[in-house]
Amino acid sequence: MSNTTVPPVHVPDTVENAKATPEKEQPYAALGLKPDEYEQIKEILGRRPTSGELAMYSVMWSEHCSYKSSKKYLRQFGQKVTPKMQENLMVGMGQNAGVVDIGEGWAVTFKVESHNHPSFIEPFQGAATGVGGIIRDIISMGARPVAVMDQLRFGDVSDPDTARVVHGVVSGISSYANCLGLPNIGGETVFDAVYQQNPLVNALGVGVLRHEDLHLANATGVGNKVVLFGARTGGDGIGGASILASDSFDEGGPTKRPAVQVGDPFAEKVLIECCLELYRDELVEAIQDLGAAGISCATSELAANGESGMFIELDSVLLRDPNLTAEEILMSESQERMMAIVHPDKLDDFLALTAKWDVESSVLGEVTDSGRLIINWKGGEIVNVDPSTVAVDGPVYDRPVAYPTWIDALQADTAAGLARAENGAGLREQLLAVAASPNQADKSWITNQYDYYVQGNTALSFPDDGGMIRVSEESGLGVAIASDANGRFCYLDPYAGAQ
Repeated sequence: MSNTTVPPVHVPDTVENAKATPEKEQPYAALGLKPDEYEQIKEILGRRPTSGELAMYSVMWSEHCSYKSSKKYLRQFGQKVTPKMQENLMVGMGQNAGVVDIGEGWAVTFKVESHNHPSFIEPFQGAATGVGGIIRDIISMGARPVAVMDQLRFGDVSDPDTARVVHGVVSGISSYANCLGLPNIGGETVFDAVYQQNPLVNALGVGVLRHEDLHLANATGVGNKVVLFGARTGGDGIGGASILASDSFDEGGPTKRPAVQVGDPFAEKVLIECCLELYRDELVEAIQDLGAAGISCATSELAANGESGMFIELDSVLLRDPNLTAEEILMSESQERMMAIVHPDKLDDFLALTAKWDVESSVLGEVTDSGRLIINWKGGEIVNVDPSTVAVDGPVYDRPVAYPTWIDALQADTAAGLARAENGAGLREQLLAVAASPNQADKSWITNQYDYYVQGNTALSFPDDGGMIRVSEESGLGVAIASDANGRFCYLDPYAGAQ
């Protein structure tokens, strides 16, 4: 008798089936969608969504991907941009990272993002994949990554869970960046009880490029091929964007562990060098990294940014797990993957170069002029949407805002209320209390786990207040970077603290 396990047969929920079964109940709430959002999706489509479309909308309309509760405020950053501010800005918001002209034909690209909740659930992988995701954003602009920084906020240093988070996060950052050969040139670490069970793990990546090497994430050119390359798609990180960014952690934290991605820095290092050669040989028309929301994000954003359509055969995705359903393939956040738009005449050269680097590639489909993102799986059409409704035109909320009355007592708790030392012994006690604060302590036990000088272009790093990287060996041109914040100021007065 054979012990071979027969994989389950997954029947596609097609667009035709969705039209024919409008009454079918769907688990939209379990995917993080509210009832009115589900109704909005049905109104956009003129029918109920297929299960694949529901998966796409759920991750792309999550707080993590759509900023639906903060977009109202974030838009302020683009409202007062003067011509002087635009002078050296080559790429602003809307792409994978910002790009600034620094002279001599050189540009620098910056990106900083958080990986907070993943780093609480699985500190090592949460922090490691935070670094990996930032670096792929830098690669996708056509740049070579040259440095990283990190800004960390942890809970009460005496809480036993803080040690779990701190050691895991620092190990994850150092492991991934050190394996990539990227210097960590600055940042900060702060302990405060307000961050208990909600650490802030922010990673910053810096890349350098020549002006002519700039690439954008816009899918244009009817007939151009859509190529997925890098690591295979697996079951890690499925639904991470919606689950980790939109759910509460009051209960069942460990049960959400599978939603945290698993990184492979050595695969990413190869991917970096492969991408840079693809750029050098001008084999890529546009490119997008796959991070939060995976294929759902990459396809919809590329098509929406290019104001085009796209046709995808999901069966062509290379899988680590052959049992994944279409919805899981669309939502998977497996790391070290990129999606490129390639001219048909250059496709053979593209595939030859990725093969040279042992980077697996698969042609998924092509750019169309339909204005629709259409995805087929097992012979059925499982997605047919306007990509802008997925990637751009999601819900925007104006959440109620109220002044917190408890802030008054906090504001009144100033140094003026402290008892003045009456003698030397009292002064000694107060001095030791300040000196013993973990926020005044030497942080070299953390920073010594990072490589500051790999690549040989670090001019300044720890313990200086900022980092500096040489960009050009010929002229000595460089760029200085700092990433600091005063969390207490922001807590007491968010407006003044941010300033």
